[in-house]
Amino acid sequence: MSVRDWAGVYLKGAAMGAADAVPGVSGGTIALITGIYERLVGAIAALDPAEAVMLLELLPHLTSADGRAEFASTLREMDVPFLVMLAVGVLTAVLTVANLVEIARHEYTAITFAFFLGLIAASVVVLLSEVSLDTTGRVTAGIVGFAVAFALSGAGQGSLLSASLPLVFVAGAIAICAMVLPGVSGSLLLLTFGLYATMTNAVSEATDAVLAGNLGAASAPVTTLVVFSLGALLGVLTFARVVEWAFDHYRAATLTFLVALMAGALRAPAIKITEATGAWTLETGVPVLVAALVGAGLVLVLDATTDDLDY
Repeated sequence: MSVRDWAGVYLKGAAMGAADAVPGVSGGTIALITGIYERLVGAIAALDPAEAVMLLELLPHLTSADGRAEFASTLREMDVPFLVMLAVGVLTAVLTVANLVEIARHEYTAITFAFFLGLIAASVVVLLSEVSLDTTGRVTAGIVGFAVAFALSGAGQGSLLSASLPLVFVAGAIAICAMVLPGVSGSLLLLTFGLYATMTNAVSEATDAVLAGNLGAASAPVTTLVVFSLGALLGVLTFARVVEWAFDHYRAATLTFLVALMAGALRAPAIKITEATGAWTLETGVPVLVAALVGAGLVLVLDATTDDLDY
């Protein structure tokens, strides 16, 4: 891959991280509309214990040129460089862009969610060519996908879970599975569980403490983040294999299900826009419309200038 290709992977990772910070918007949606979804799932599914053991066995041979070449070749076969670059982009967004999105979500709620609504809606339109409804199974997949996302997108903030570390671990495993699926928002599930504020505060507190050089104050939020990450790692390694199997055996139905998830998920930003706008006037409606058009325009430009959305 060229430097330009790697930069593209990094930016897509950053976009996924920023999207995941918004309840009702999924990083999986960004992965699907930018054409890296199937590669992402396949690369994650390739991370199994057997491959890890093989890499460890190669470590003693890194002193030789042949050993280093074999090690690098194995990493490329597992698509680890792709995952690392994508993860760096996601992490960058979590520490930087996500904070800006969080500010925009509070200060300009309707405009922010209108942007994502336009982005998701245009993505559904672009990906309609991948939807196949010529069998009963595919029709069922589409209906189920839409219904699941529509139901979850209407979930409100709850307090189903306390912030104890074991439950943070479980929440991480569940939320990351949702983040892998386009249209199902991991952040929205955390909001429903009552843990969204816990996790966003942990990121903010850890970042502030580290930047201030106060490592003692960073221990508690970092512990929360580590436990959540371990749960997420377990969840994504398990769930990615399920998605990969579905792609291998029921490709058309799986893509139909994923696009239907995105369509059903439009309910979440629509609810947020309605709640934040109140009375619809020309003054309140125009900025919302413009933001939606900008979001849709970005996807349409991407589709027109690249072939990334061809599945």
